[in-house]
Amino acid sequence: MYKITICHLYPDLLNMYGDKGNVIVLKQRALWRNISVEIKKISIGDAFIPEDYDIVFIGGGQDYEQKIIQKDLILEKGTEIKNAINNDKVFLCICGGYQLLGKYYRTWEGEEIKFLGALDFWTIGSRERMVGNIVFECDFLKTDGFDGKIVGFENHSGRTYLGSGVSPLGKVIVGYGNNGEDKYEGAIYKNTFCSYSHGSLLSKNPWLADHLLKTALKQKYKDFNKLDRIDDNFETDAHDSMIKRLYPHS
Repeated sequence: MYKITICHLYPDLLNMYGDKGNVIVLKQRALWRNISVEIKKISIGDAFIPEDYDIVFIGGGQDYEQKIIQKDLILEKGTEIKNAINNDKVFLCICGGYQLLGKYYRTWEGEEIKFLGALDFWTIGSRERMVGNIVFECDFLKTDGFDGKIVGFENHSGRTYLGSGVSPLGKVIVGYGNNGEDKYEGAIYKNTFCSYSHGSLLSKNPWLADHLLKTALKQKYKDFNKLDRIDDNFETDAHDSMIKRLYPHS
């Protein structure tokens, strides 16, 4: 039997918008396929051992919580996280967890907060929040049966700009995305996937959840080929109804 171990980083501090739902979705979609799942919660003061995990999840939080974990993230876990990312470990990082992987966050007052620098991007704070439903298109998810459109809900004041070697997760169709300017949403680097989309993101978009599971299983097991098909009728209907509501021309 295949097994997936998921590390939920800072679940006690970075769960402002119920983003732990992404972990629940990954677990359930694995269990439905008879794939064993173990979830390990790692927070401040706990050792982060990348070899113990197949998927790492970091959720969103406010500026206050991000400052609390800053020292632990950079000094205690930073080297291991950077190495894991560069060694193709699967990461899913949402909103504040997304920002924390970048170089820095500069508040609108001008204060610059150093972050991990695992990926080449940075975030500039704004007085105006970018709030609302979002639809974006992911080319890497397109198949004969799926057009790659992802739906979520964004709520952030930080404007993120991608640097060298980092690709956007998708192209914005409805909403703001990374910064409300370049029409890009999220970031991809190797097997690290970042997004501003809450929802929880994976509950509305099972194709992305399965992509993460498949990528992690291929990394771990040489004999793994593909995920078994499961009944996604309810998930697909929920996704499609949101797309039609937000983007009626689709």
